[in-house]
Amino acid sequence: ANQSVVSRRYPEERRKQLTGGIQDDPSVQKVGGGRKKTVSFSSMPSEKKVSSAADCLAFMQGGCELKKVRPNSRVYCRFYTLDPDLSCLRWEPSKKDGDRARLDMSSIREVRTGKSTETFLHNGPLSDHLAEEAAFSIIHGDDYQSLDLVALSADVANIWVTGLRYLIAHPSGSPGSKMRSEWLAAEFAQVDEDGYGIVPEDVAVATICKLCPGIKEAKVRLRFKEIQRSKEKLTSHVTREEFQEAYCELCTRPDVYFLLVQLSKDRECLDPQDLRLFLETEQGLSLATTEGCLELLRRYEPSAQGRERGLLGLDGFARYLQSPECQLLDPEHLGVCQDMNMPLSHYYISASYRSYLLDDQVHGRADLGGLTKALQAGCRCLELGVTDGPEGEPLLGVDYVVNKYAFLTSQYPLLVYLCQRCSPAQQRILAQHLKKVFGSRLYTPDALPVSMGGRATTLPSPEQLKGRILLVGKKLPPEDDGSEGEEELGVVLVVPPPPQPRSQKQGEAGRVTSESPEELVMFTKRTLTRVRPSSVRLDSSNPNPQGYWKGGVQLVALNQQTPGAMLDLHRGRFTQNGGCGYVLRPAVMREEVSYFSAHTQGCVPGVPPQTLRVKVISAHNLPKPQGAGAKGEVIDPYVVLELHGVPADCAEQRTRTAAQNQDDPLFDETFEFQVNMPELALLRFVVLDDDYIGDDFIGQYSVAFECLQPGYRNVPLLGLAGDPLPHASLFVHVAVTNRRGGGKAQRRGLSVRRVGRRGREYVTLRHTGIKVMDETFKPASGPLKEATDLREDALSATVSFKEQCGLPQVAKLKQCIQSLATRLQSPEGTMGATMVLKDGYPCLEPLATVSEPTRKLLTAYDTMIAAQKQLIENADAVQERIAQVQREGMDFHEELPRLGEKEGLKGRKQNKAVESFTWNITVLKGQCDLLRGAKMDSLDALRQLALACEACGLTSSSSSSSTSSAAELHYTSHPLAGRRGSTHGNGRI
Repeated sequence: ANQSVVSRRYPEERRKQLTGGIQDDPSVQKVGGGRKKTVSFSSMPSEKKVSSAADCLAFMQGGCELKKVRPNSRVYCRFYTLDPDLSCLRWEPSKKDGDRARLDMSSIREVRTGKSTETFLHNGPLSDHLAEEAAFSIIHGDDYQSLDLVALSADVANIWVTGLRYLIAHPSGSPGSKMRSEWLAAEFAQVDEDGYGIVPEDVAVATICKLCPGIKEAKVRLRFKEIQRSKEKLTSHVTREEFQEAYCELCTRPDVYFLLVQLSKDRECLDPQDLRLFLETEQGLSLATTEGCLELLRRYEPSAQGRERGLLGLDGFARYLQSPECQLLDPEHLGVCQDMNMPLSHYYISASYRSYLLDDQVHGRADLGGLTKALQAGCRCLELGVTDGPEGEPLLGVDYVVNKYAFLTSQYPLLVYLCQRCSPAQQRILAQHLKKVFGSRLYTPDALPVSMGGRATTLPSPEQLKGRILLVGKKLPPEDDGSEGEEELGVVLVVPPPPQPRSQKQGEAGRVTSESPEELVMFTKRTLTRVRPSSVRLDSSNPNPQGYWKGGVQLVALNQQTPGAMLDLHRGRFTQNGGCGYVLRPAVMREEVSYFSAHTQGCVPGVPPQTLRVKVISAHNLPKPQGAGAKGEVIDPYVVLELHGVPADCAEQRTRTAAQNQDDPLFDETFEFQVNMPELALLRFVVLDDDYIGDDFIGQYSVAFECLQPGYRNVPLLGLAGDPLPHASLFVHVAVTNRRGGGKAQRRGLSVRRVGRRGREYVTLRHTGIKVMDETFKPASGPLKEATDLREDALSATVSFKEQCGLPQVAKLKQCIQSLATRLQSPEGTMGATMVLKDGYPCLEPLATVSEPTRKLLTAYDTMIAAQKQLIENADAVQERIAQVQREGMDFHEELPRLGEKEGLKGRKQNKAVESFTWNITVLKGQCDLLRGAKMDSLDALRQLALACEACGLTSSSSSSSTSSAAELHYTSHPLAGRRGSTHGNGRI
């Protein structure tokens, strides 16, 4: 049946094209036997997209070159084909005779993606030079031998993996293909008014454009013209079959298709259980439900048959992945999601600088539209210039605009920074005028608590100041000539007496950030600081705000009318809290006793580093660069990934150029970043054109690290001015080591490393030089070591289990269970082990004698469960011992100067003692947070294991109905589990 489908679907000339018969393609090279080496579909000039298993099988029957990797570090180029009867694989050239240079499909046990077998893992430098995305292994025979292969590209590897998995699953037909065919037939029937099975070309084009938003009409029309020429038709009418063929070729996303068949057990559609497992293990929705999955399925599946049967086909799955639910930005951050009751100094505040000026910043024309746009974008600090007027009244003129638009986007306080050069008489008139315009909105700080020294003990919070306008300004002394420095680091104290900002020399702000980073962070814990661009430059360029944010500066004023990378980062930062204009600074910048330096070149004390892996899979509906003089009609796009943060985190990587790939390129490239300070990190995607004359910018998207959602995500691209590009997007996969779901700040984890206890680096506390204090910190040594061992043992055991499964460290536990289930399944289909819950822990009990490799695998599983259990049951007690030392240490905080003097510490030694004390407190708090997060990660792992065992048939029929509920009960029984919600509020779908 499969063979007849292949033969019927592809005429001979089309099959030649698919399998290497493109004579003019320079990338097609001759290999042994006179055959031609094929290339990736995505790199073919006449692009053919894979849309079904039949497409994959046809490609495999035509054959292509694959690299065979041997354990002896040798690599051989071989031409592999699938037999016409689909019974075996063959390769040539080979020293073996024809009957031996083959692999029967019946002997294949599983097909693994990536470099996951012993051959790949232990081939050292050789394996490092082989692309992870293009590698796959065929596990065969009773002793599970591996045939390790590397394709020319990731999409060719996907074709072979998909086709092989389809064949070894022995499906009785593909319900997904049938659903799609019937849906397209129904859509065609709706526009086939006469019922003759043909429609005008214009109607067919319009229908496809409606079903596939974003596709270019010219592209669809060109495909129909090609079909007409190939069939030598004299009419432009389109048949139902031609309509379906054009839709499948133009509107199928191969990247989504390959993902679908991987998730669906090769059935080309997802049932609710498949979808739930995907949402749980990949997308981070820890509380997904079967009922919620059914509702999601019905919402996105276009075919009536699929909705009735509870199945999500290829088009429905693609619609879901393109929906807002799958965007990279965690939807929780679309609204205000942070605590707004802290002092103003604890927040970054969106600030603009002269956004009402066009052209240049000295003689530029005023346009109130810029001010309006800044307020609508969530700006919460404006700078307004006021000078003496000719008739005894100051020139302002924008106060009415400010009053009108002040709170349309955000209800949180608006700071109006008055740069006024008025005489004392006109200052009084100005004050009366502002009171009249702003009325009750104008804030007067009469009731603020002030200490005896005149300094505010605390600043009011954004919540307390909702709906209020705060004026910030200064009086000019008589001798002032009205001049200002080129860069200002002004102290803005919103308390009486009126603030007196310093007009400092050029570069002062940068020097303070560079020379005294620790002192600047300490200073900003209580005081608002502001930096603005140079006031005498002609252009409206912007400084890099990240350079000041990492130093604690709350107000980095930017020209909101100037597009570019700096404003992109600004937007990305303030999207983090619903665009309200206020974003909480990192905890180490808020806590009274904490240590942080903006110059850190490595790990931040108390903040565990994380590893971010981003796979750029594809791009869609890319426009040509605006205003660019491109050399041709198509673009040559590539993607740049920029990580902005502390110096140790700043990095930039880029994909290859997708040459001549029009507007839907496939990349399939993975990049890794080390993130030492997650709360300060920003990730920026930039899409550029390699084939241009002039501006090469296509689109960008910037997002705070804390807002990233894990799993397969859609990245909506924005234009130069920050406006959405219609239907243009990137498709990526995001993974953060030991972190799953929602971009929550509580999720902490160290990079996975297999290190024995002897080689472990244990965190240590610093010696302060104050005896009573050092004695207080001394008892923390034991529990700090225990905490590290609990975490590292759990991590090491998990990595060991993954390696026993033949999978890399970044593999999901679901993939491990799938691999284990394959080995436990007998030829009759029964399982050699079953999962049972023992005290809430998913254990595997053998039901029959298993082979030695499988027994080792089960032992590794038991070891992993034991390590997770040890962590879960001991974490709270160890954490409390660490926290107790932290509390006792904090008792000395106010006494530090006196205790230092008592020990004879002065000057530099006294400062060093304070720094060491602060370091120790920060480390103790960080280790408590880290252990708490590790426990929650272990609880998550148990839940994933239980769900994966159920999905893979490793539960008995009598217990399968209660498995999930029991695992969920164990998971939610922990008091902190409720904080592990995901997106969609309570984490349920």
